[in-house]
Amino acid sequence: MQDSSRADVVIVNTCSVTEEADRAARAYIRRAHRQNPGAHILVTGCYAQRAPEQLASLPGVAAVVGNSHKALAPEIALRLMEVEAQQPAVGRTLPEELIHIQAAPIDSASPSVILADDSFAHSFIEDAPLLPGAQTRPNLKIQEGCGNRCTFCVIPLTRGGSRSLPVDAVLRQVRAFVDAGGNELVLSGINLGRWGRDLTGSGAEIPNRLPALNRLPALVRRILQQTGLPRLRLSSIEPMDWDAEMIALMREFAGPKQKSRLARHAHLPLQSGSDAVLRRMHRRYRPWHYEEKVWALIDAAGDDLTLGADVMAGFPGETDAEFEETLALIRRLPFGYLHLFPFSPRPGTRGWTLHAADPVAGQLVEERMAALRALAAEKTLTHRQRFVGRELDAITLRTAPLLERAGRTAGLTENFIPVEVRGSLAPNQLIRVRMNAIDSEGSLQAESVQDAKHQ
Repeated sequence: MQDSSRADVVIVNTCSVTEEADRAARAYIRRAHRQNPGAHILVTGCYAQRAPEQLASLPGVAAVVGNSHKALAPEIALRLMEVEAQQPAVGRTLPEELIHIQAAPIDSASPSVILADDSFAHSFIEDAPLLPGAQTRPNLKIQEGCGNRCTFCVIPLTRGGSRSLPVDAVLRQVRAFVDAGGNELVLSGINLGRWGRDLTGSGAEIPNRLPALNRLPALVRRILQQTGLPRLRLSSIEPMDWDAEMIALMREFAGPKQKSRLARHAHLPLQSGSDAVLRRMHRRYRPWHYEEKVWALIDAAGDDLTLGADVMAGFPGETDAEFEETLALIRRLPFGYLHLFPFSPRPGTRGWTLHAADPVAGQLVEERMAALRALAAEKTLTHRQRFVGRELDAITLRTAPLLERAGRTAGLTENFIPVEVRGSLAPNQLIRVRMNAIDSEGSLQAESVQDAKHQ
């Protein structure tokens, strides 16, 4: 927790994807109030959108601003500071929602303002410059919100429907990043594969139109053909959005026969390997669909592709047999890593109701998580061992002091494998590395071969 003891206003940006995230947010707010009882606390983010009144009841909270009004949060914070200092807002025209905001008494349990609704009229995707600074390989968020309505997920309630950053804004950001010396950029979004579907001229009204101008494959192609970005990485994309055109892009720009400007890395959320569980989750694919996408991607990008997935244990009603189906599917596929989660019931979702009717016992969830962790570790080690004695392209990262003192530099290979490179190297360098060994903790030890930018 950062020191907020001298702050007039403390802004807390919350998550609400799990019950633990809610608990951590409440604990943070209480600590901030204890540390600085005189500060006005402004709470925003997903928890503020989902349950504003609950957060409003916490001591010290002066404003609760949901994602629907998040664009107004800076003005609200300034307004609270002005009220605290008894200074009028001179030279600025405040949005109508802010005109009557008054700071609540410090000892009041009720805030002066709650701004949250389901229209998301004040929600937007930030179009701020990205520079290679504290983050060597920053995320460019080009899409917000989701309309999939998976039964376990609260995001449609907290983030609203899908919204996209226009293509001209995306290209402007990428070019500015390259001009500033950036080498690797990650395209990200809440539901990245749906980018552009809300933009005019997307081609959605014309059946089977390929390529659609405002669809993710067309955007990726424009970035790679119209900018000098050395490496583009795609974050999580739903299995059904890895269509033929997306897979063709991997073959063209990330295939084994050419130097990869599109990273050989694909993260496809799985959640479960059981058809019955996927149906209860209201996921839009079946296990055999998932396998088909994986093998098509490997055929396009080659065996060096690193495959990742999200997997959930303990979804309501999950039987031992259904969980075994998940383990069997994971064993069949060449995953390089897994992100593992226990099911967390979220109020307002269908999963909340299913959990109330047919919960999986906590001890059983813990046992299943342990089995998944063991299998994930095995898959990761097997994948990384393949590259010992091999050369790969990598980018140097900002190195933790402990590793730096050991005379090594943190790096990430083009196909998303963390490495420790011998020597002290500046961050944001594209290099060629040779994998020499894998240590007892699964970390790949490497040495720099040459500057990968000038091969």
